[in-house]
Amino acid sequence: MKVTLERAALLKSLGHVHRVVERRNTIPILSNVLLQARGQTLLLKATDLDLEVTESRPADVGAAGGTTLPAHTLYDIVRKLPDGAQVSLETTGESGQLQLRSGRSRFNLQTLPDSDFPDLAAGEFTHDFTLGAGDLKRLIDKTQFAISTEETRYYLNGIFLHSTESEGATVLRAVATDGHRLARVEIPCPKGAVGMPGVIVPRKAVAEVQKLIEDASQEIRIELSTTKVRFTFGDVVLTSKLIDGTFPDYVRVIPSGNDKRLIVDRAPFAAAVDRVSTISSERGRAVKLAVADGKLTLSVTNPDSGSAQEELDVDYDSTPLDIGFNARYLLDIMEQLDSDTALFKLADPGSPTLVEDRDGASALYVLMPMRV
Repeated sequence: MKVTLERAALLKSLGHVHRVVERRNTIPILSNVLLQARGQTLLLKATDLDLEVTESRPADVGAAGGTTLPAHTLYDIVRKLPDGAQVSLETTGESGQLQLRSGRSRFNLQTLPDSDFPDLAAGEFTHDFTLGAGDLKRLIDKTQFAISTEETRYYLNGIFLHSTESEGATVLRAVATDGHRLARVEIPCPKGAVGMPGVIVPRKAVAEVQKLIEDASQEIRIELSTTKVRFTFGDVVLTSKLIDGTFPDYVRVIPSGNDKRLIVDRAPFAAAVDRVSTISSERGRAVKLAVADGKLTLSVTNPDSGSAQEELDVDYDSTPLDIGFNARYLLDIMEQLDSDTALFKLADPGSPTLVEDRDGASALYVLMPMRV
């Protein structure tokens, strides 16, 4: 194999694929990136057996062929080469060696045969649709923070993506929860997604998709089966296994009878929560909200460091209520809202609270209270 291409092009492609490679691997070939030169194209591929990213890049191919190289080492070498440099990759006569040349730099790297590189065989995809990058980014950005990191509840370690009926229209809905908070956002259902199976896209795949969205105006092709999902971003293709589990019936935990309405100015409220939570304990992080007659008092009491209190003017005309929340969770939700105000729909100190921009907003959040 002999192939030459510009450093910036190679670095960009390696940047897309090398992130999938785990730093510590018990299977040596999984530490490597696959390079295949054919026609006038260099194909790069990396996998961790659950997730696979491939990218095709135009290149000057002197001799067709393929090999695999240590992904992080190759990325670091190319990253440190000067801007505008040409990079030549050539397998030498010596078994298991590749020479990388650029200007006066020479690197001889150990390789493993490309025939040993695993292929995440995708099989048949039953549903196929395109989605604007901006819409996909919104579905991820608004829900990703609520994905559970608890490995024992593996079925919560991703975003639940499904089509459903909402107020007489078919929508594509994304839901994530960790048992303490829940995020739900929906967009009009794209053609081809109607009737798709409900799938749980794993946390790592979600994070990689988010990084691969570089142009909000591009169209992204999404293919689905009951076991795999594939995202195509132009020349970059990400294929991932889905989480094999049943997402809980989230509709049951979204309260419908919360009749106490609290409207706050989002930015001042978030700043006040942030200030009073400074003295909360790392473990508890509880902030108490006492609301009555258009006034909201935020307070934190920590036996080890003291107490804090702040008052805000709010829109509230129901019976007085004291309720506690995790300060970090409140701030996470405030960051997701689009408008200048936040609407809290409350019931009592022990029941879930609903938070949204306004009535009927396409994104809503459920927050479980804390005892304070």
